[in-house]
Amino acid sequence: MLFIEYPKCSTCQKAKKWLDAHNITYTDRHIAEDNPSYDELKEWYEKSGLPLKKFFNTSGMIYKEMQLKDKLPAMSNEEQLQLLATNGMLVKRPLIVDGDTIMTGFKEAEWEERLV
Repeated sequence: MLFIEYPKCSTCQKAKKWLDAHNITYTDRHIAEDNPSYDELKEWYEKSGLPLKKFFNTSGMIYKEMQLKDKLPAMSNEEQLQLLATNGMLVKRPLIVDGDTIMTGFKEAEWEERLV
């Protein structure tokens, strides 16, 4: 399992504690230092079944500074994936990648259902 996080993010810290408490092993990846590539993001998006918007960190400063709320609807999926690959801080975190299981953000009930 790949656990992609920003270590200073409080939600990521909670998610990590949850994984540890459930004895789930994972490989940690710092999203700002090792941003997901276009190919990774495309694969995860296709496997996840989630809308592409769920991969964006909509509460992040960069998202707001770039006014992406207004710009994303006019962008193709291809353009959105290219944009996500430019900066890890645009990507929703934590991000779990475990085979065909892809999850964005930390919702304890969903994690309990899908990972335990």
